[in-house]
Amino acid sequence: MSENVLEVRQLKKYFSLPRSSGGSVRAVDGVDLTIGQGEVVGLVGESGSGKSTVGKCIVRLLEPTEGTIRLHGRDITTASRRQLRGVRTEMQMVFQDPYSTLNPRMTIGDIVAEPMQLHRLARGRELDTKVAGLLDKVGLASHLRHRYPHELSGGQRQRAGLARSLSVEPSLLVADEPVSALDVSVQAAVLNLLMDLQRDMGFSCLFIGHDLATVEFLCDRVAVMYLGRIVEEVNTTDLFRAPKHPYTQSLLSAAVVPDPKLQRTRQRIVLQGDIPSPINPPTGCTFHTRCPVAQLPLCSDTSPTLTDVTGRSHLASCHLITADGTAPDVTLSQTTENAWSKT
Repeated sequence: MSENVLEVRQLKKYFSLPRSSGGSVRAVDGVDLTIGQGEVVGLVGESGSGKSTVGKCIVRLLEPTEGTIRLHGRDITTASRRQLRGVRTEMQMVFQDPYSTLNPRMTIGDIVAEPMQLHRLARGRELDTKVAGLLDKVGLASHLRHRYPHELSGGQRQRAGLARSLSVEPSLLVADEPVSALDVSVQAAVLNLLMDLQRDMGFSCLFIGHDLATVEFLCDRVAVMYLGRIVEEVNTTDLFRAPKHPYTQSLLSAAVVPDPKLQRTRQRIVLQGDIPSPINPPTGCTFHTRCPVAQLPLCSDTSPTLTDVTGRSHLASCHLITADGTAPDVTLSQTTENAWSKT
């Protein structure tokens, strides 16, 4: 990659609690992330890990507490609303629920046209032509431009949301679980569409999700989040072939594989308890309270750093990864079970 479209350094987002409670919610607690030209990076983790907050901070729908966000080298961390208007054509977001983000009083054609009108990119006949082209590109029939959001199916609404986001031809698209609210068959169609559009238009993409099969299908590189921090990051092939962090291993063990015979013999890593509260995260490694192989007091006292553990850009933050890159074998712990043992 010749240029990083996005560079995020030590991003933090804390939400203040009422004075009576004190403290704050550490939704994002020091995230580093880069996305190259034309690259698709997946951001995965459990609900509550801070994935969506990262995405909203990047596009400045939320104000970061600390850190820097650079788009094409330009620092937009503290950019004013007027300054952001000039970079909105460079970054757009696709949301999880398309219905709540489409104006119910506007037709689909007007919704897709609005960004181009606001940024004065087209008007008149040229605008009509571009709207028709965008609807065709996302697989919506031309007559649907006169429909309202409530008259479309969930998949059609998400396609309309994609058309709206891509109408300004952004260089960065943040997709926040864009198919999780759709039926499985519709998910596949929308994902194929997103992949085709990314290949044809060449935009970079941060794909936020929790479905590992989707991430493996779509992404070039994957970052795994836990309790506001990235605990592992590497290219998709290496992540699925040889995960290093115990949390990543547990996520992959829970993913269903399409081979029934293999699925029956797989060992699932069962994590104990729930993800800790971001109001009062654990000391040391934040995963140590659920980690099957945690070694105390090392893991509870000292916070591991995100470092290259293999010398081949495989980043992980775990005290138990050896100098030669060997990961702890979580399947040897007492918290494993056969994938089908409870069926």
